[in-house]
Amino acid sequence: MEESLSKEWQDKKSDPSISSERENPLKLLKSINKTQFITFFVTYLSWTFVSFDYFIVTFTLPYIAKDFKLKPSDVAVSITLMLTFRPLGALIFGLLSDKYGRKYPLMANIFIFSGLQLASGFAPNFLTYSITRAIFGMAMGGEWGLGAALAMEALPLESRGLLSGILQEGYALGFLLAAVVYYAVITNWGWRTTYYIGSFPILLVLIIYFLVPESEEWKRLHAERKTTKINPREKTRSIIINHWKIFLFSILLMTALNFIVHGSKDLYPTFLNVQLDFTPGQITFITIIANIGSIIGGIINGYICHFLGRKNAMITFTFLAGCFLPLYVLPRNYIVLTIGAFAVYLCIGGSWGSIPAYLNEIAPVELRGTFPGLVYQTGTLLASSSAQIEAFFGEMIKEEDSPDYGLTIALLTSLFVIVIIIILKFTNNV
Repeated sequence: MEESLSKEWQDKKSDPSISSERENPLKLLKSINKTQFITFFVTYLSWTFVSFDYFIVTFTLPYIAKDFKLKPSDVAVSITLMLTFRPLGALIFGLLSDKYGRKYPLMANIFIFSGLQLASGFAPNFLTYSITRAIFGMAMGGEWGLGAALAMEALPLESRGLLSGILQEGYALGFLLAAVVYYAVITNWGWRTTYYIGSFPILLVLIIYFLVPESEEWKRLHAERKTTKINPREKTRSIIINHWKIFLFSILLMTALNFIVHGSKDLYPTFLNVQLDFTPGQITFITIIANIGSIIGGIINGYICHFLGRKNAMITFTFLAGCFLPLYVLPRNYIVLTIGAFAVYLCIGGSWGSIPAYLNEIAPVELRGTFPGLVYQTGTLLASSSAQIEAFFGEMIKEEDSPDYGLTIALLTSLFVIVIIIILKFTNNV
């Protein structure tokens, strides 16, 4: 079944895309044409906006709890629901993508998540709100795999590492935009208005329809399927059985990576608000600086992983993230805490920078629309309780009669920093 794996993976099994050449990053950017740029930029925006719609929940969580007369830990269940339903969305939209192409399922996905964001803003009670967030989680789970497959298949091989780093950090940009909207809107307009704003990405559907072509790689595979007499379901089953080690490795890796990103980020605004009593303006400033760091880290990893290797780059950034964690939660000085947040986000953003390219490179080509998103979102599911775990134990462990969210954030994130390094260091040929 070697033919089922991408050519890049077959060429360099130990770590895809290791190169001895250190090309100028500007040269790599100039290597893409207008159509490739538009395709990449639209997928970047769709990932940014769906991330905005997700992260606005983490900023508005205390306000939602007050509105529905609940504790923050109760409302954190909505975060768990979003993360839990993401693998189902990845599976559904991934299968649609492998069968019908990348373009039209992505358009449908954007339409759905934008509509659900608007519906969440009109929720009259927490049950309705939770239902809309659960279905939104399905749409979010499908978006990443669709967008990553369309973007990576459109780009030349030599530029995928750098642009993978940029693409993945749409997640951080979404977080940053959520912080800005939170600061600008929450005091005077309330939490619901932030959700109305989050429905605007529906306009991307028109841009994709008119300006983004279908993936040529998918067209080639689709034409091959028409000429073969092999049952598609049997072939898919055979691919999964023969490459189960790659599936298992990828799910374990994505679980650990999701634990460090959600474990460090999701409850952090609540930590700043409830435990440290920071103002919305202070929380917004820290978040903006931190996410600028995340974007920088993703781009740096995207570039250096081209010659250092995907796995080595991830190990380096993950280790550094663990080193900076004390600076992230222990200081009570506003400036020092901001520096710590910048450092941790830079390193975590770096650890994720090469993921879109890496998962697409090790994926069986027939399942490239399904595999990256499915293993990513399965990892998300297994890490979905991170914020709830931290909130629960933080409320049990008090610091001067206030929940000690900082301690639980640091402990959970540290644990999975170690797990990631072990997974990457002691696995070969993946």
